[in-house]
Amino acid sequence: MPGYYHDEDLPHFPDMGKNAPELWKKFSEWYGAVFAEGALSEREKCLIALAVAHAVQCPYCIDSYTQACLEKGSNLEQMTEAVHVASAIRGGASLVHGLQMRNAAKKVSM
Repeated sequence: MPGYYHDEDLPHFPDMGKNAPELWKKFSEWYGAVFAEGALSEREKCLIALAVAHAVQCPYCIDSYTQACLEKGSNLEQMTEAVHVASAIRGGASLVHGLQMRNAAKKVSM
């Protein structure tokens, strides 16, 4: 079993509720409500989740939302574009934080 993440772990996610059942229940209800059809379709929400999964680098989420996107009717082109959007935002966020570095350098250089 090489690596840190294992496919067989994902089905055990609900085990996180074993020692805190009320918190797990609240999380599960909220999570379900978030992904229910609303102003955004379930398909759109899955694409957003797939993009966020890449931004936070969660392999379990990537696997789950890849499958969910396909089940909701997204195609590989749409999914790839969503990943590129997440990557652009993540890259831009890193660059804009460079302003902190420039401000700190300016203070030290005074």
